[in-house]
Amino acid sequence: MSAGPRPSPARPSATVGAVGYRAVIFDLGGVVLGSPLQAIAAYELEQGIPEGFVNRLVVDSGREGAWSRLERGELGLEAFYEAFEAECEGAGQKVSGSDLMARIAEVAAPRPAMLDAISSIRARGLAAAALTNNWSRDGTQESTLRERFDVFLESSVLGLRKPDPRIYEHACRVLDVTPEQAIFLDDIGRNLKPARALGMTTIKVEAPAEALAALSGLIGFEL
Repeated sequence: MSAGPRPSPARPSATVGAVGYRAVIFDLGGVVLGSPLQAIAAYELEQGIPEGFVNRLVVDSGREGAWSRLERGELGLEAFYEAFEAECEGAGQKVSGSDLMARIAEVAAPRPAMLDAISSIRARGLAAAALTNNWSRDGTQESTLRERFDVFLESSVLGLRKPDPRIYEHACRVLDVTPEQAIFLDDIGRNLKPARALGMTTIKVEAPAEALAALSGLIGFEL
């Protein structure tokens, strides 16, 4: 599995005391980038689809659902569109997979405050990692973000996706930290739960400024 460059295990801790965090792990969409959840909600509203339909379908379809298979790199986009649209139709709604993904791509702009925070974190000696559920496509926003991180982990490359506990364990191995030495930020609660169960400190990102304030309090310097 490709995990990207490995940071030096000699990085100093940025905190003094019992915790000693050594790494901050960021989800991309909804944390570092604009939220795909907002794009999905807007699409549902415009198309007269019940609120939350797409997210419920993704969860209910489980590991073998089209969305999960796409994010594990088992389906290309064209195959995904066909499978996902069939799942939606089976659940009673007509959804255009290509239109929905185009909407998600439109909102995937970087959040400057998050990029600045990542730079500050690395400058103070902590490792910064990206841990994203994504899919293979040309010209992705993710490709321009790689240099911002010490480690860049993609579900479509690893064949694992959040919330599978193994992807968090893998992230810690690559970063050479224990879960207790890592902070993880995500905008989806079900992705935070297994990370927290492993021992990571977690932050749910709803308002980016509030999330960064919480992160600052944990690592001991302003972001």
